[in-house]
Amino acid sequence: MSKIYKREGKNKTTWQIYFYTPEGKLKGKTFDRKKQAEEYLAKVKVAKKENRYHDVFNVKKESQTTFDELLGVYVENFKPQKSYPTKVFVIRELREAFGDRKLGKITYLDMETYRNRRKATPLKSGKLRAEASVNYEMAVFAHILSKAVEWGLLETSPFKKGKRLMFKVDNGRTRFLTEDEIEALLKECPRHLKPIVETALHTGMRRGEVLSLKWEQINHGFIYLEGGMVKSGKGRQIPINDRLAEVLKELRRANELKSDFVFCDSQGRRFQDVRSSFAGACRRAGIRDFTFHDLRHTFASHLVMNGVGLKAVQELLGHADLTMTMRYAHLSKGHLREAVAVLDNLGGIKKILINPPENKKEVNALSLTP
Repeated sequence: MSKIYKREGKNKTTWQIYFYTPEGKLKGKTFDRKKQAEEYLAKVKVAKKENRYHDVFNVKKESQTTFDELLGVYVENFKPQKSYPTKVFVIRELREAFGDRKLGKITYLDMETYRNRRKATPLKSGKLRAEASVNYEMAVFAHILSKAVEWGLLETSPFKKGKRLMFKVDNGRTRFLTEDEIEALLKECPRHLKPIVETALHTGMRRGEVLSLKWEQINHGFIYLEGGMVKSGKGRQIPINDRLAEVLKELRRANELKSDFVFCDSQGRRFQDVRSSFAGACRRAGIRDFTFHDLRHTFASHLVMNGVGLKAVQELLGHADLTMTMRYAHLSKGHLREAVAVLDNLGGIKKILINPPENKKEVNALSLTP
């Protein structure tokens, strides 16, 4: 029913229209002039035809927009970004779970249930799904809904209606290679992989930063990483040591500038992933429980063990603050020695040493046991 009715009153004439709302309720609206009624009725017909009920019926967009429609907008906006490929499988799972659900119907309970179900779902290999992996999925989920709020498709994200839906994960892992392990690994690396691994070992760059490295980022003995290229969003400059300079020089000669990317195949196409070849090299070298990201830990650990200060390591790794870098502090004997040295004069300790040692070797040989 969508029709205009003329109503003659004692004092004036009005025009009324009746129409059904998206919920199926009959609603009427009165206007002083026929033209106003005709214009509004036309809007009603267009809104119904194009499913834009919020434009006319004062219905919130979130009650009409489905999660699948939101994903369409999200993908359109974020597909060009380099991080998008890592989100594809998450988007697929979310679409399967919430695709036809109206945004306004997604609750905090739904999200917590989804998180727990994903944690309980084993991988194809049969292994338990890591809590860090589930956390990544939930982070993508939260980002999608936060963008819905920014785009006016959702009033408030359900994530704001309860505690943080993230598992507590221990990020303190500092697995690193010894010098012998590094030598063994490099011997087992295929031709295309070896320079990639060496670059990670000599710069501490993340896998994505290494694989997306372009020649234009290498200049005057430094590798320049801009804010938009890195995980933290904070740019940094990494000095190129002599060994890495040789590696890059050999690559440039071999690739003959076929590509803007430093690491590419014979056709000039950049390498997208090296997980399989890296895992194979580790297996052949007899190295267990080691990931590509642990090359970053190896870089930092050997710097600290060779006396490089934590502040310098922080800048090289691009950590936002020193907290993350402190995981390597226990590797620095000098760091600990300097920490306790400030107490040398505490309580007149020097007076206890009747014959003070003349050099540091004697200090190291001192025994406090009787």
